Amino acid sequence: MSAHLLPAAGRGDVPWKNGGGVTREIVVHPEGADMAGFAWRVSLADVGADGPFSSFAGVDRILTMVEGTGMDLTVGDEHRLVDTRYVPRRFPGDLPTGCRLLGGPVVNLNVMWNRDGSPVPVVDVVFPGDGVSVAPGPAVLVVALGGSAQLGGLSLGRYDAALLTAEPATLRGSGPVAVIRVGP
Repeated sequence: MSAHLLPAAGRGDVPWKNGGGVTREIVVHPEGADMAGFAWRVSLADVGADGPFSSFAGVDRILTMVEGTGMDLTVGDEHRLVDTRYVPRRFPGDLPTGCRLLGGPVVNLNVMWNRDGSPVPVVDVVFPGDGVSVAPGPAVLVVALGGSAQLGGLSLGRYDAALLTAEPATLRGSGPVAVIRVGP
């Protein structure tokens, strides 16, 4: 199996672009790209208070709430209630987005990509139990969202991730796991 472990313990808190919260980057492509130069990126974001989300020109997002009771988002002029964990929700990252927390802080898995030429990621949250097969691709990222998971020979704790590159692997886990595919 060809997978690269991305442990949660190695991630630092980085202030949001607008200063309203913190994010912990899991992976960015191309590697080392800053917030203005990424093709796609995956992170975990802490939302601790009501307020605006950062705006990213030409970027789309998929947000998946993984902790907390929820948020009432206003994306442009449209309300979007996010009150169920592990349900991916897509929205434009360059529309003004406001957030009202429904019952305290939340943690979101955030997938962002540049809509000018970058492939659109697909985010699935699975409950693998005794095992599901994960096929490789140009970029396949697995993130343990609750409990632990095993991908091939790698053990993942909560919020650990693995980038699968070359061959299929069996995913097992005691809780929800995000499988993010970027590319064909």
